[in-house]
Amino acid sequence: MTETRTRTVTDSISAGHLIVAQLEAAGIRRVYGVPGESFLDVLDGLHDSSINTVVTRHEGGAGFMALAEGRLTDLPGVAMVTRGPGAANAVIAVHTAYQDATPMLLFVGLIPVADRGREAFQEFDITAWFGSTAKKVVVLDDAASAAAVVDDAIHTSLSGRPGPVVIGLPEDVLTHSVQNRAPVTPRALAKTAPTARDLEALGRRLATAQRPLLVVGGEGWTQESGEALARWAAVHGVPVAADWRAYDAVPHVLDGGNSYIGYLGYARSDANARRLDEADLLVLIGCPRGDVLSDGYTRGLSAETVLVMPGDTLGHHGRVDQHIVADVTAFSLALAAENYHIAPQPNWLADARADYECYSNPLPDGGTGVDMGVCMNVLRSELEQDAVITYGAGNHALWPGRYLQHTAANSLAAPRNGAMGMGIPAAVAASLIFPERQVVSVAGDGCFMMNGQEIATAVGYGGRFIAIVVDNQCFATIREHQEREYPGRPSGTHLTNPDFAAWAQSYGGHGERVERTEDFQAAFRRAVASGKPAVLHVLQDPGTRAPRTIS
Repeated sequence: MTETRTRTVTDSISAGHLIVAQLEAAGIRRVYGVPGESFLDVLDGLHDSSINTVVTRHEGGAGFMALAEGRLTDLPGVAMVTRGPGAANAVIAVHTAYQDATPMLLFVGLIPVADRGREAFQEFDITAWFGSTAKKVVVLDDAASAAAVVDDAIHTSLSGRPGPVVIGLPEDVLTHSVQNRAPVTPRALAKTAPTARDLEALGRRLATAQRPLLVVGGEGWTQESGEALARWAAVHGVPVAADWRAYDAVPHVLDGGNSYIGYLGYARSDANARRLDEADLLVLIGCPRGDVLSDGYTRGLSAETVLVMPGDTLGHHGRVDQHIVADVTAFSLALAAENYHIAPQPNWLADARADYECYSNPLPDGGTGVDMGVCMNVLRSELEQDAVITYGAGNHALWPGRYLQHTAANSLAAPRNGAMGMGIPAAVAASLIFPERQVVSVAGDGCFMMNGQEIATAVGYGGRFIAIVVDNQCFATIREHQEREYPGRPSGTHLTNPDFAAWAQSYGGHGERVERTEDFQAAFRRAVASGKPAVLHVLQDPGTRAPRTIS
């Protein structure tokens, strides 16, 4: 259960302080942000609050930390930024949270109400900016409704298909006092379970399917529900694939429940792509059949389809034969209690699992410099079972996505919309959320430099994680596209990099430069033993290509 703290307010209170009191009542433990004069009263309310204010070095970092908090916990992450430029810097996290369906709140300080429409300093239209990439945008124009607005934002962010909510805070309204106002009781969140009729209809479909395939994704998975679904699927011979970057929904390795067969989407195995096409029944749990999952709306379109989603079907393409409106955990636990008579074709699961074990076995990448395939094998032996893995977007993410295994829920924070720069802020947030868990971020040189300065935030707040920075001196994903479309004409993809190990040391962290594959394991162990935010600067041949697909 989430702990809550409710302030009792009997005298007057400012709107800014009431916002903080409502966040406390909801159980929010951290807010991430860059301070601004437009929301000073909220900052003052946080001064004596139970909420930890995490001051970041950039609004993009604050937004990604809040997104990671929403991904890894049962509450939305909270970021606070100032008007105009601050809000612009935070847009990337809001867009990511929207496309990833991750709960998040962004509070944005605004100009005073009387100054609107005059092109005042840092004025902008918050609804026009965020209206197409947030679940809801609201401006607090009535101080007395501050608690209710915050409560509604939290409920909206979490309910149905989760997502970001943006709350504008006019500077003058925040200082208005209201009488006899206290936090409102947080609204209960509906966790819809499947009906008996839903399960009966699904059972009839499963009974006639020869090649059923479960696909898991989205938010809301727990250790209990992931294990229950994996074991049920193993007993009944049904493979379980994950949507792209939802790899921690079910355990990859589980006693009596090895039904996980890898993921769909970018860098999926060819074997899984074929199974998506061959399946005669697709049960999508928590995720739609979207662009990435279906290889650009080209695969898995003809199968009978059951869609299990807690809310609307935004992002789903193709047929829907049955729509079960249910929370993923409630559905998985209910399904696990069903003893359907299911008889898939022989070895349907066994063959898929064998292909997964082959595909996920780290192989040398064959390039000069540090071999990331070998490094992934080292990490599989060194990582703790509940380690949290983070990464951003780029070729570097293909190694951990393919080779690192997840056995614990809430153990992956990576952008499903492909936004660069998330890996390091996510690692900072994860280390603060789970100080007892190991946190490892695999970063590309380009991705790292977008928010690598947030190592300073980790040092300042006692966070500990290890960042493995893969330095190949280029934006490798784009370089690969260029080599295919414009061979021999690389353009605009070269990078000039600093000494990342020295960078980490300058912030008070641990840093080492790794130039040989055989030195990686000892360097990783020293990073763990340092007890500090650490960077391993791993030198890689620019010509090395990340693992892609196999037949």
